[in-house]
Amino acid sequence: MPEPTPRPPLTIRLCQPRGFCAGVDRAIQIVVLALKKYGAPVYVRHEIVHNRYVVEGLQKLGAVFIEELDEIPAEHRHAPVVFSAHGVPKSVPADAEARHLFYLDATCPLVSKVHKQAMRHQRLGRHVLLIGHAGHPEVIGTMGQLPDGAVTLIESEADARAFRPADGTALGFVTQTTLSVEDTAGVIRVLRERFPQITAPAAESICYATTNRQEAVKETASGADLFLVVGAPNSSNSRRLVEVAERAGARMSLLVQRASDIPWEEIGGIRILGLSAGASAPEIIVDEIIDAFRDRFEVDVELAVTATETENFPVMRALRDVELTPADMAFVNGVH
Repeated sequence: MPEPTPRPPLTIRLCQPRGFCAGVDRAIQIVVLALKKYGAPVYVRHEIVHNRYVVEGLQKLGAVFIEELDEIPAEHRHAPVVFSAHGVPKSVPADAEARHLFYLDATCPLVSKVHKQAMRHQRLGRHVLLIGHAGHPEVIGTMGQLPDGAVTLIESEADARAFRPADGTALGFVTQTTLSVEDTAGVIRVLRERFPQITAPAAESICYATTNRQEAVKETASGADLFLVVGAPNSSNSRRLVEVAERAGARMSLLVQRASDIPWEEIGGIRILGLSAGASAPEIIVDEIIDAFRDRFEVDVELAVTATETENFPVMRALRDVELTPADMAFVNGVH
């Protein structure tokens, strides 16, 4: 009987930190705790986080995902409705109150901080510039904190050059939390060159998790034949990681949601694989992808640690009397 063909060697550079951030962890906890305390259904406006695996897992527990509050049937108006981690315009909780709905706001505290920074600029008489991507839920939520006309969205350096304010001396800016640090820096540089008196937010808008994951990718991408980022196509922070990997020297960089998305016939004879996950991607999918490569390669995993994250965002008081079991925590941590 012929000897089996030896599998080719592959080094996987596994980024740490990766995957769930404290804001995502908190948002998932809120839905799980609400289900335990109030029972199904618990309605969730928009995807709680941008990951189908997480959403489908919560659906199995009894969560019902909707886009607008008018989708909640009259007979379920006493069921809780959770607002997603990306944040919502002020009009959404106002609408919930008008409908006499009980809502739980799972907005990430770092997104809420951006909301407060934007409102402070406006309160002090500044026109607000929001650096972000049109249509992203976080951008919609942040712009919805301010009156119409009080905020202008700046998506690129070209937008920053084209912007014509009524008063160039009374401007303040904030940024979407999940942007590429480099791209944001370029836009801010143009704005400061054009408007030297523009006021920055009191604290950095791009969140720690975004920055940490981008730094880890930068450290591991150089020389990689392929860099995979686990994340959803509508996840801004995940898409930025793909771009960072390409800029940092990866020969090819791809966004995948599951191991089944890997284009095996296209990746060729790789020897070094970089691997990370966006802030809403569960660890179980990272494990799934490593196992898929083990089936085809002789894998050596090198853990590339660039930061240690200890942040923890507590849930609201209404849910603190509910205890999570080990099985609940496994679900929250993305290992279900």
